[in-house]
Amino acid sequence: MNFCTQCGAPLELRVPPGDHLARHICDACGTIHYQNPRLVVGCVPEHGGRILLCRRAIEPRRGYWTVPAGFMENGETLQQAAARESHEEALAEVEIGSLLSIVHVLHAQQVHVFFRAILPKAQFGAGPESLEVELVRPQDIPWPQLAFPSTEYSLRRYLEDRSAGVEPHHFTSLDRRLRQ
Repeated sequence: MNFCTQCGAPLELRVPPGDHLARHICDACGTIHYQNPRLVVGCVPEHGGRILLCRRAIEPRRGYWTVPAGFMENGETLQQAAARESHEEALAEVEIGSLLSIVHVLHAQQVHVFFRAILPKAQFGAGPESLEVELVRPQDIPWPQLAFPSTEYSLRRYLEDRSAGVEPHHFTSLDRRLRQ
């Protein structure tokens, strides 16, 4: 950052009093600009034993496969963000289940949060950020062509849970209270 988003004055990078990390500080208006990790939220939608995957139409990793996921917007819950991303990327209406994984992606200053999900109807298509969308059998997941390590990690946890009998629609007691 070079200029203050509040007043437009130049910024200085230094440790403010009482802090331990360098921040962009505006001496003109006193604003301290904090840069915090961004949330990427998604889900692993399942229908009839198959998992919904999207082949990316955008960078980074254009042409590689992922589950529906993207940046969370202000004013939405994690679950709403996961459902919105499924609709945007795969034109799919999903039912968000319980939390599946939280992955810290330190080099990108991101935290990736994935949920289990159900795709009630096999209705989907490629949204503007996807080249194609497919329902794939677990044994047909294109592991070498997955876009991100967090996607691979979450898919592997999902399949481990599934083999242990955890259903995609398995909700925690907190999930149930939030839905009421």
